[in-house]
Amino acid sequence: MNAPLPDPATLDPALRSLSAVRERLAAAGARPAHADAVLRRWLGAVTKRRDEHWLPAGVRAGLPALLQGLDGLARVRDEHPAADGSSRLLVALADGQTVESVLLPRDGVCVSSQVGCAVGCTFCMTGRGGLLRQLGSAEIAAQVVLARRRRPLRKVVFMGMGEPSHNLDAVMEAIELLGTVGGIGHKQLVFSTVGDERAFRRLPQGPVKPALALSLHSVHAERRAALLPQAPRWAPAELLGTALGYAESTGHPLQVQWTLIEGVNDGEDEWRPLLPLLRGRRAVLNLIPYNRVDGVDFRRPDAERLRALVRRLHAGGVLTKLRQSAGQDVDAGCGQLRARDLADPQRVRQTAAGRTRLPPVVAAR
Repeated sequence: MNAPLPDPATLDPALRSLSAVRERLAAAGARPAHADAVLRRWLGAVTKRRDEHWLPAGVRAGLPALLQGLDGLARVRDEHPAADGSSRLLVALADGQTVESVLLPRDGVCVSSQVGCAVGCTFCMTGRGGLLRQLGSAEIAAQVVLARRRRPLRKVVFMGMGEPSHNLDAVMEAIELLGTVGGIGHKQLVFSTVGDERAFRRLPQGPVKPALALSLHSVHAERRAALLPQAPRWAPAELLGTALGYAESTGHPLQVQWTLIEGVNDGEDEWRPLLPLLRGRRAVLNLIPYNRVDGVDFRRPDAERLRALVRRLHAGGVLTKLRQSAGQDVDAGCGQLRARDLADPQRVRQTAAGRTRLPPVVAAR
């Protein structure tokens, strides 16, 4: 006889993983189709609620507790709506750690894959704190659940805190769920990376082949290494060629991400060698003006300079879009909400009083 699913208070940390959730469902008598139905309901991908009597008795008995446990994986701690239609979410995890998600204009969400990040990009607040821990695949999917409960959702981008290729198993498990049970189109799932051979080997192998975004930022190896200290030492032109090969094999255009920093990577010495690499290829160049980070002496190019760059690149035959980091008017670039929350004296007082218990911040590694 199948045992009921356990109460969420007894769920161990392994249930951060979608595969572990499926194992628990199987232990309660669920077949794969039953598990899919349960996860589909949690993800909010059910258009019409189906009678639960078709589920095995053990699954039905434990379903409320399981769904409660899954909902406990992540909750919105703070929300910052912005004038551009986006909304930045500070998401608290069950262990008290926090990550950031962004509700994007035009029905998208940007999710995090790690608490912190090990790449150490010099223009990113997230990278300044180092890597604290990996997110489980269910914790990644839980951010999509939070987004879907706030607004319609048709696109998920893995561009939040963390480097997805450094948490590859969990990210790919979440992508597979979202692209099948979750009802998100494969082209609308965007895997972002600084460039890691493991990711390029893995991406073509799964049943869901997401679109790819490559954080390039420079075509010069030394300059790119200075901007992305812990990224793989891969010649930028070769890295770009590999990414373009994947994009052309899937039919999904490559998104080339380029954070524009005045006097650093916004000059002709970048565009002249970049143009022949992208001209006529299945790619779009996303120019992202630098988002200010306290303590970093970088500046964004002025508005006229930005418009001139777009005209220059279009004239060179490269599809170029000028992107703004969502929520500019609330000064909420990736990692900044979490940093402000960690520095909040009120939060420290709450922790001391026992009302909010959070693990200590680990120093950057």
